[in-house]
Amino acid sequence: MIKKNNYWTKEQWIKNERAAYELITVAGHLWYKKSVELVLFRQKIIDVSVSEILKIHDYGENIINVVVSVEETLLIAKEILKSDIRLARLDIGKLASQWREETNNYINITDFLSDKLSSFQGNKAKAEPKDVVLYGFGRIGRLLARELIYQFGKGEQLQLKAIVTRGNSDKEISKRAALLRTDSVHGEFRGIIKEDFENKQLIINGVKVKMIAASEPNKIDYTQYGINNALVIDNTGVWRDRDGLGLHLKSKGVDKVLLTAPGKGDIPNIVYGVNETEFDFDKENIFSAASCTTNAIVPVLYVLENKIGIQKGHIETIHSYTNDQNLLDNYHKKYRRGRSAPINMVLTETGASNAAAKVIPSLNGKLTANAVRVPTPNGSLAILMLSIKKKQSVESLNKILESAAQNEMIEEIEFSYSNELVSTDIVGIPYASIVDSKATLVSNDGMNANVYVWYDNEFGYSKQVVRLAKDIAKVRFVNYY
Repeated sequence: MIKKNNYWTKEQWIKNERAAYELITVAGHLWYKKSVELVLFRQKIIDVSVSEILKIHDYGENIINVVVSVEETLLIAKEILKSDIRLARLDIGKLASQWREETNNYINITDFLSDKLSSFQGNKAKAEPKDVVLYGFGRIGRLLARELIYQFGKGEQLQLKAIVTRGNSDKEISKRAALLRTDSVHGEFRGIIKEDFENKQLIINGVKVKMIAASEPNKIDYTQYGINNALVIDNTGVWRDRDGLGLHLKSKGVDKVLLTAPGKGDIPNIVYGVNETEFDFDKENIFSAASCTTNAIVPVLYVLENKIGIQKGHIETIHSYTNDQNLLDNYHKKYRRGRSAPINMVLTETGASNAAAKVIPSLNGKLTANAVRVPTPNGSLAILMLSIKKKQSVESLNKILESAAQNEMIEEIEFSYSNELVSTDIVGIPYASIVDSKATLVSNDGMNANVYVWYDNEFGYSKQVVRLAKDIAKVRFVNYY
């Protein structure tokens, strides 16, 4: 069904609501029975409302100019449900648009999907899930817990088994549960959290998660909790070098460690989507997911360096305040950060330029960076001020980034078409980088460019951590989008 005059009539809306409701049901069957995750124009459709489904279809038609109807995406989803495809992540928006364009080349929808998804058919592989331990339960730790539970499905990828904090008294467990249930920035947890004080655990949407008390990472026997060969995700930032992070590996039941902060020394700093293929996950056992800012700027810098070349540049980040700052003026070991975070803009340093060069070696020595912490609780902006090697216009530069967002950087970069984008709009967006195309600037000679990149420095980064964790654990599903 094509919208008339760019809107749906009431009758069409009701018909589409019925189709969307059925689509949600089919998507649920695929996810919980076959571990097949359907997405629509890269956006999740598991655990979303009918209105959200319709909104995503509208986004396809009016924003990215891909016209498909709810009936068409439902048809694709039903056909996938009939197939033997499993352990996959499939974009039914892309499939529906291809079906619309290529209908005459196929006998029927079954023939079309058999061709497009031939490599997905008959997947007999047995998923080997990976036990995960969250060491530390602050801002990132709690978002990771939410995301790991939301993505649990049949439990064939990452299985959250334990959370390690400094204490696990009944009161402390109750406090941790309360912070997980409701977040001032990210809202309520979608589900049910029960405290099981007797067994020192939380039961989160039916998943039993042990609450372990420890002050040292090398003094825990995880095997006594039924945890084996676990991936420990260290969210504390206390240990950042190989010796410190290696302490986790001395605990029974651990075989991999992932740090959610920049690693020091020879620790591999990985920005998922850019350099994860450069490392052997079998031979290496300690990794860093770098920083939120590094994950935001590196995908865009990588695309521009490869496509047009970067001579030099400066990166200025406008970053929300963080826990290491003070609510009121007080002592702080770093300059300026001791001043009250909620009422000041605070100029401070950032290691983003050096971190970017670690991931993209060709940029070594070419970038400088600084940061301004501002009185917002979440949502940040990086301004990339670049001297480039190939002459560009605003249109050609945006086209490069738009193409990357739709192809090789489809999970990492979101390309915004909005004239009205502000910081609260990007809270909850699951991409590492959101390119503000309407703000792109290019000098008259075409050799200098300013690219504005928004990022949810908490949730967007947490999504990147989960993507990397799946690769380290070798539980990533095959994708079609």
